[in-house]
Amino acid sequence: MSLSVLGAGAFGTALAISLAKQAPVTLWARDAEHAAKMREGRCNTARLPDIPLPEALTPTSDFHLAASAEVLLLAVPMQKLRSVLEANREALDSKVLVACCKGIELKTGLGPIAVISEVLPGARSALLTGPSFAADIARGLPTALTLACADADLCRRLQEQLTTANLRLYRTTDTCGAELGGALKNVIAIACGAVIGAGLGDSARAALMTRGYAEMQRMALACGAKPETLAGLSGFGDLTLTCSSTLSRNYQLGLSIGRGDGFDPTVTVEGAATARATAAKAKTMGLDMPLTETVVGLLNGDLTIASASAQLLARPLKEE
Repeated sequence: MSLSVLGAGAFGTALAISLAKQAPVTLWARDAEHAAKMREGRCNTARLPDIPLPEALTPTSDFHLAASAEVLLLAVPMQKLRSVLEANREALDSKVLVACCKGIELKTGLGPIAVISEVLPGARSALLTGPSFAADIARGLPTALTLACADADLCRRLQEQLTTANLRLYRTTDTCGAELGGALKNVIAIACGAVIGAGLGDSARAALMTRGYAEMQRMALACGAKPETLAGLSGFGDLTLTCSSTLSRNYQLGLSIGRGDGFDPTVTVEGAATARATAAKAKTMGLDMPLTETVVGLLNGDLTIASASAQLLARPLKEE
């Protein structure tokens, strides 16, 4: 099956680089000048400087050229996924679409596969998620990811096509669990960054990661996910990575909150919108999500680090 990546940010470019080492790949950039610079310089200098593009990778700003492939990887921000799909319904509706974004849509509370299904009912959808930083993938460093698809046969075919020398894919039909694991860990990463930024220590971060994981499970299981999915790469694996590395934008945002620094508003941080969407969804479901609510309070400026810490530590004692 022919392959394109839609979205020439750092992660989309990194995926295209890895995949193009074994088969031709088209990489679509919204900006024509950006695509032209990549074609001429054979590098995405804006996002991944000094990492050359393989010869089998073709950058383009021609959407219809990119959309002519049979399998399209959607490496666009979660909050922009719907608009990209709606703007290109005719070109995408019969395709195999693999979402490569992590988050929950703020307006609807839906994950990426659900958004694809709602906008393009004729498309076949999957999700690629797990512990993965763009710079690592682009440099050929190894990692393992989760490929989630409700169609077991399609999932198996995609697994074979998208596995590369440095990307090992594990498949699951639990799309709900994979979606929520990849989304909710971003919220906990913001909280962990805030703890470290405020100087509250590694022990506090470990406690937050553990209780955050329990919170992730609480919502995911209530939505019908399988516990083993949350214990896998798309949940626990990605949580470990994003809560402990400054390469994570969510963790960086948390650090800035903890330190009382400003944060560049032009930088996409999926966890911020996901925190708000999750808190609203949890309220309607009657779920207790104290860490998520605390992150929302910090993002909105309703809580300080001191008041957030005091609020969490004062919660009623209970069994683990």
